[in-house]
Amino acid sequence: MFSVEPAAWLTRPEWPLGVALAIGLLIGLERERRKGEGTSRAAAGLRTFALVGLLGGLATLSGGGGLVLVAGGFVALAAIAAYVLGDREDPGLTGEVALVVTYGLGVLAQTRPAIALGAGVLVAALLAFRVQLHRLARERIMDQEWLDALTFAIAAVVILPLLPDRAVDPFRLFNPFALWRLAVVAMALSLLGHLAQRLFGGRYGLLVAGFAAGLVSSTAAVAAMGDRSKAQPAVAEASAAGAIASMIGSLVYLMGIVAAVSLPLAAALGVPLGLSAVLMLAYAGVLIRRAPKTATPPPVGRAFNPLAVLLFVAVVGGFSLTAELLIRWLGTPGALAAATVMGLADAHAAAVSMATLLAGGRLAAAAAATGVVLALSANMAIKIPTAFVTGGRSYGGRVSVGVGLLLTGLWVGGLVLGAAVHG
Repeated sequence: MFSVEPAAWLTRPEWPLGVALAIGLLIGLERERRKGEGTSRAAAGLRTFALVGLLGGLATLSGGGGLVLVAGGFVALAAIAAYVLGDREDPGLTGEVALVVTYGLGVLAQTRPAIALGAGVLVAALLAFRVQLHRLARERIMDQEWLDALTFAIAAVVILPLLPDRAVDPFRLFNPFALWRLAVVAMALSLLGHLAQRLFGGRYGLLVAGFAAGLVSSTAAVAAMGDRSKAQPAVAEASAAGAIASMIGSLVYLMGIVAAVSLPLAAALGVPLGLSAVLMLAYAGVLIRRAPKTATPPPVGRAFNPLAVLLFVAVVGGFSLTAELLIRWLGTPGALAAATVMGLADAHAAAVSMATLLAGGRLAAAAAATGVVLALSANMAIKIPTAFVTGGRSYGGRVSVGVGLLLTGLWVGGLVLGAAVHG
């Protein structure tokens, strides 16, 4: 049977020229739909863009670099003329820039056709979704949220790659890259939580808001939901569901930052934390189904607090050093005692410190997992008096049930995991 090898067919010159023409047609089709009618219509439409894309391919195949520059200059001059002679009521340069980009993609298609075609699809999408993108930029994203997103981008893309990925202290605990990666993960989780709170409202608003707040501080979320419950008794059950959701969010956050430091420890914690999350999720579902429908205002303030993130990383570093000294003095029991005490203030910092010690070979996986469970148990237990003080007896009782379910899942899951390991 006659067959043509795909690789051989893709190397034929007709294929890159076809890609260049397809790019011009795709972008030109979008521009034709917005070209308008009459004397005020745009200069370039479907045919012009298709010819410009094809011109880029032909110039590349025919004349090399010189002809490519000459043809590119012609396209640029044509775009400038179209802008000068165009409708002054629309001073934008989108159509003219798109014309030049189409030529450049036609040139690129002769050597990298797949990349050029993908870029052409993205260009067409950017042009087609202009209304939605403008609304997103001008109405949906607040100024502070944009600044927070840029702060996260600088932390993740600019600073993180520049840091050394090695320990820089005598105890071999402080790895600048690992610590800053932890800060980046903390920012990312907080941003995702803020976005979730912006997207959901109505009956499930408090549930989503609680989960989002738990990515930052579940203790603060329990207190805030308690205040709401006391001020608005009608939303007591929804507020309790939000408090339970904040604990689930706290577990998700903990797993994320532990995984950023030690994947083996995150895997070991999967069973106990997963069982706790399932039990609390079912309980939160019961509460939210019994709650009346309420409207939830959109979140205000920052997506994350950079100073709080830096303080968290500093606490992790300080606690790691403290745990290391206790290990040298008391051995593994000293590290577990330190994790329990630290868990009263910040279970996340204690968990990451356990992961750091495991990654550095200072603790065994079982001991590190036990330290995290102890820290979580201590941290969650203090939420019970917080709930009663801030939200009263009814709210405190509901939150206490959730804490009990969390601790049950945590320790039962830990025992099941331990039995499986030793069995």
